[in-house]
Amino acid sequence: MHRESLERWQHKHVFGQDKKKQGERRTLFVIVLTSAMMVLEIVAGLHYGSMALLADGLHMASHAAALGISAFAYVYARRHARDERFSFGTGKVNALGGFTGAILLAFFAIFMVWESVERMLNPVAIAFNQAIAVAVLGLLVNGISVWILGVHSHDHGHSHDHGHSHDHNLRSAYLHVLADALTSFTAIFALLAAKYYGLVWMDPLMGIVGALMVARWSLGLLGSTGDILLDRQGPEEMRTGIRDRIEGDGSDARIADLHLWSIGPNIYAAIVSIVADKPLTADQYRARLGLDDELVHVTIETHLRSDETESTE
Repeated sequence: MHRESLERWQHKHVFGQDKKKQGERRTLFVIVLTSAMMVLEIVAGLHYGSMALLADGLHMASHAAALGISAFAYVYARRHARDERFSFGTGKVNALGGFTGAILLAFFAIFMVWESVERMLNPVAIAFNQAIAVAVLGLLVNGISVWILGVHSHDHGHSHDHGHSHDHNLRSAYLHVLADALTSFTAIFALLAAKYYGLVWMDPLMGIVGALMVARWSLGLLGSTGDILLDRQGPEEMRTGIRDRIEGDGSDARIADLHLWSIGPNIYAAIVSIVADKPLTADQYRARLGLDDELVHVTIETHLRSDETESTE
């Protein structure tokens, strides 16, 4: 058989990963904002002798690095989308970026707890007016960043019913800036309480509260991205739909084995093993399934049900 005659059954495994995503542009813009605010907080913290402000700047530095990972994941996935060494494209680079960002979030939470306990044991003097002014500016910048990333993230999430494989890279970046906004807000609250009511212990206490919230976000993101990286079965709703299309309408076909897994943000691949008395062709079964925007790659194998096999059912 000539190679040219195989073209009908051959296809690329790009699945749209070569296109520039909206989340990439948003992430790059937020990196610029975060980095600028990071430098300002660190310089202001050193100049005014405010350890709280310096710590917040260092927190932003860790998030700037995490956002850089997210941006790298976008660029890497796009530039290697046609690399044949990736069996199902580079969609999982997105999940890997989100997973890495979640780990950084976890370390950030641990660092927050450590610093908070240290401040409880050894309180430090804070230049309240200057620290509050810079913290308010930081909250404003973080709020803008949350809005920039959150608008697309929420629209993306509501546009799909399954919600199991959204843009985890974008979600990681969104959670990072949301965590920054949270720490800026709690820092302002604590600084005001310390300045006007002498409640110096509020600063480290708010740090611990913020760390617990960040840890919760991190665990959730680790779970959702880890499921994708470990090829956990896709949503039950999609699996039920596949079974209904193959086995429904009086068909004698039965699915003996079904594997459905995510290969990128909101895109899935499936391997379906079908047993029937009079099996249709793989193309006919594939036509029943239909390749839509979510189910982009299907491999089908068919088996003839023998008398011996049927007697054991």
